Amino acid sequence: MAKYIKQEMADLNGTGSTQAYYRIQLNRHIDFQEFVERCTRHGGIQRSTVVGTAAHMAHELALLLADGYSVTIDGLGTFHARLGVRPDVTQDGFDAGEPQHNATTIGVRGIAYRADPALTQAVDSHCTLERGAASRLRRSPLTAAERVAAARRYLADHPFMRTADYAALTGLSLTTAGRELRRLTADAAASGIVARGRSSARVYVLAG
Repeated sequence: MAKYIKQEMADLNGTGSTQAYYRIQLNRHIDFQEFVERCTRHGGIQRSTVVGTAAHMAHELALLLADGYSVTIDGLGTFHARLGVRPDVTQDGFDAGEPQHNATTIGVRGIAYRADPALTQAVDSHCTLERGAASRLRRSPLTAAERVAAARRYLADHPFMRTADYAALTGLSLTTAGRELRRLTADAAASGIVARGRSSARVYVLAG
């Protein structure tokens, strides 16, 4: 039996209210060896067959994704490769004067996966839930306007601000701080704050 956690989430519209979503409480991690044992515990299939088939599928999947294909495995889902620049180089852009990258600095940085609806339905049909813990947001002692003002004061004395800096300034968690910064930079005319860079290299500066 699995437990669910009720997670509090800040309202993305900035009204001050919160919303709730639910996530499963993970019991522990099952590694590949234990997974194989579970697949073979009823004696209908040999361990070597499971291990060999899994290794062959992983190898063929890697080759196909590397050639630019997306691959669907019935009952599991669809896979395709995600690209990105190397972590030691600056993100590029489209405007004149901005860095322009080529294949030497771009590579596979992850594998995107979309679950087969049949897998989702199968998990749901076997899942019996009971209530677990509740997880509340870390609340900032500042109002939304005070948080923006604090960020502007910080940027007046510093060349840029990171998400961790904003979290420390406002008392928000890193996740909530990042979400709020995305909302503020989406309306830079009102907040006076814009984003520079992407992903882990993203920083925030004063507009203009």
